[in-house]
Order: sequence, then structure tokens, then C-alpha cells
Amino acid sequence: MKILRSILFWLRNARCVALPQSLFPALIALKLAYPQAGFSWQYAILALFGVVFAHLSANLFDDYFDFKQSGGCHREILASSGLKVRIAKCNYITSGETTTKRLFQVASSFAVIALLIGCYIGFHRGFPIFLIAILGGFLLFFYSAKPLKLSYRGLGEIIVTLLFGPLLMSGVYYAAVGNLPLLLWFISFPMGILAGNVLYTHSILDFASDEKALKITLARWLKTPTKMLIAAFLFIFSPYLIILIGVFSKIVNISLLLVFFSLPLAIMLFYLLYQFLYFPDKKFKPVWWIKPMERWEKIDELGIDWFMIRWYLARNMMMYFSLLLFLSLFF
Repeated sequence: MKILRSILFWLRNARCVALPQSLFPALIALKLAYPQAGFSWQYAILALFGVVFAHLSANLFDDYFDFKQSGGCHREILASSGLKVRIAKCNYITSGETTTKRLFQVASSFAVIALLIGCYIGFHRGFPIFLIAILGGFLLFFYSAKPLKLSYRGLGEIIVTLLFGPLLMSGVYYAAVGNLPLLLWFISFPMGILAGNVLYTHSILDFASDEKALKITLARWLKTPTKMLIAAFLFIFSPYLIILIGVFSKIVNISLLLVFFSLPLAIMLFYLLYQFLYFPDKKFKPVWWIKPMERWEKIDELGIDWFMIRWYLARNMMMYFSLLLFLSLFF
């Protein structure tokens, strides 16, 4: 039971609720790869596990380096001064449930597992897998780590878009089949942009905290609510435009228009971000069609409902878009 509790503890704090950001692009890549000659279930399943461990490792490393940068108390100080900030990040460290040393050990363990999986597939599928794994690992680690700290330089959204779109999907597809088609690149960019949108939503909501931590995000670089809202519009709606262009230019099948059934979530997210930027004290409760929103009672009790309803919505928008895109590939 102790081992099970420990596993659940680290899965929860590695933000396993964010795994759809990586799993759905991976599954879409596998669906595209499945009909092709040379498809391998062995390498496909291994690639999925590699994606999961790499994602969880990246989340824990992000917490580790953010905590080392800020000392873990700047959010509480900001909240006590009256600013609207989320104080729940890294609370599993500040509460004494674990240590930064243990956090680094677990994050490193997940990373090593992902690396070993990548090496195994690479030895059988060839150099492109090593190249994708090295580039992906470099970007994941130095996303928050010194000396590069790429996420502190306004590059976070670009990196996440590349990682969760073209890099992840090409890596999984190549692992399963051993080649890369042009169609994959076209579909991978909407997926990457939606993952980048989850982070961009995060950076809008964490604007005050990031400002104090001297973290340059895209939201901080844009500075004004109007510019931030314009960027949000592009992040939220450009994936639909790319699919539309693909359909009309006959690059992709008309069945991909199924993704437009997720458009109401996109509109709701844009509306909630507008409300946050101009009327930050207005409260919203999750309605049934924008769910799931896990542990909402606890979130409400912690006072981070204003943050999580928008973060969950950005995640769910990507999840439903991905699910609809996945289903459209059967037609």
C-alpha cells in the first residue's frame, strides 16, 4: 500500500491530468501509422510509454527548477498583498510532503526510463529516432533548467508547440513505421498549437507571479490585455483555420471538419480569458459541456477556481479537438 500511495502521489504531482496533451497527439500519430506497411505494435506501445514518462518528467523538472528559482514562497507573498495569483503550485514541497532532492530523483528516474525507451527504439528504427529524442530531451530539460531557462525567455509556447506537435507526432509515427509522410506534418501543427495554447492560457493567468519571478513569458512580453487577447484568439482559433485550409485544398479528408464540434469550447475559453483580463473578479462555475474538471470541490476550497476553470477548459478543448480528429480518421 505504501508503494501504491507513493506512485499515486508522484503521478498526481507530476500533473497526470495534463497527459491528454501528449497522449492524444501520440494516438493520432499511431492511427495515421497503423495502415502503413511495416507498422510495429511493439515499438508503437513503447513509444506511448516513452511519451508518458517524458511528459511526467518534464512537469516535475519544471516544478523543481521553478521552486529553486523562487524559493516556493513568492506566490503566498503576492497573494497576501492582494494580487490575484495561484498559490497551489509546488504545495507538495512547501507542505513538507517531499523534498527537492527527492523531487529531482523522481524526475530524473522518469527521464531515464523515457531515454532508455528512446534508445531501444532508436537501435531498431535508426538515427531519426535518436535525433528526435535528443532534441526533445534537450528542449524538455532546458525548458526550466539553467543556464538556458528557455521558458524564462518568452520561448515556452514555441517550445511546447514544437514538442507536442511536430516532434512528438513524428517521433511516435517513425517509431511505429520507420518513415514520415507529409500529411503528418500538416496535422501535427494544429495539435502543437493547442498544446501551446494550454501553456499560453497558463501564462496569462500567472502573469503577476511570473512578473515577480522575472520570468518572461509570451503574456509578459505582450504586456497589455488587448495584445494578450489577440494572441489568445490566434492560439485558440488557428487550429480550426489550418484544418479548414487543408480540407479546401484537398490535403486532408473532409471528415476532419468533425473537429468543429469542439468550437463551442474554444469560444467559451476565449470569453473566459477576456473576462479574466478585463473583469478578473467575476466568478464562473463549470457547466456540464466544458467538463471534466477533476476535484472541483477541493479546487474551490483552495480558492484557485478562477485559475483551474480556464486551465481545464484549455486542456479539454485540446482533448475534444484531438478526440474528434482521431475519430475523423476512421472515415
